Amino acid sequence: MWDAIADVGAVHRRLLPGRVADARIEGDVRVLTMPDGTQVRELILAIDHRIRRMAYAVTDGQRLPLTYHHASFQVFDDGDRSRLVWLTDVLPHDAADLVRPRVERGIVELKAVLETSG
Repeated sequence: MWDAIADVGAVHRRLLPGRVADARIEGDVRVLTMPDGTQVRELILAIDHRIRRMAYAVTDGQRLPLTYHHASFQVFDDGDRSRLVWLTDVLPHDAADLVRPRVERGIVELKAVLETSG
């Protein structure tokens, strides 16, 4: 699981193949192309292999009325499985109700991809 999360340039193949059509890395920025052609730019803030944590901030292209969008993924051992924790912070605070369904749908999609890819 951590290998897929840390492979930030392959999110379109390894994590969200239906939601993200393409991804490319430009320095510390990941540019995601969505199936409809729109692009989202994310500043990759951290890829920490020791604690298996990746953090990013959306800087451009989000379709929601947000002034701030930061998220992180962290992978923990949980017996013979792994547990993925996805934290998302947004401003304004009342926009959380708009973001929550997208994150919840993303969790379902990530889980399905990761479980079928082994």
